[in-house]
Amino acid sequence: MSTGLWLAIIGAGLAAFLPGVGSAIGVGTAGRAAAGVLAEDPDKFGKLFLLVALPGTQGFYGFIAALFIILKVGLLGEPKMVDVVTGLQILLAAVPIIFLGYFSAIFQGKVCTAGVEMTAKKPEASMKPVIYGAMVETYAVLGLLTTIFILNGIKL
Repeated sequence: MSTGLWLAIIGAGLAAFLPGVGSAIGVGTAGRAAAGVLAEDPDKFGKLFLLVALPGTQGFYGFIAALFIILKVGLLGEPKMVDVVTGLQILLAAVPIIFLGYFSAIFQGKVCTAGVEMTAKKPEASMKPVIYGAMVETYAVLGLLTTIFILNGIKL
């Protein structure tokens, strides 16, 4: 296996790993807050579910980016020859989703945690914090799209 292919594999691994870690942190943060609310009022589960699940999407975005890289270099079949420069380009193409996915999931978890606390006090306003969480989500989506566009511009 060439050094370039290894660099591309590192990019795919980081693209899946760091947004996944961020999602686990974000979902865990919001989930802890929701568990406290549900201990007092289990009927709020439906109103809290989306706030807890929302930070998990970045993990999926990272997986999608990793899959694009895996398909590009042929890891599901016959691996393509990837020189060092191209491997580095692929690794760097993953940087937007790596960092935006990781950090936005953590911060989205904090926003959603605040939303859980708000919903505990005012259940009728439970969709308002979802909008704030979706605003953070925008940057993860932009990171994924940027990674995909850069990958599509890299020639093998």
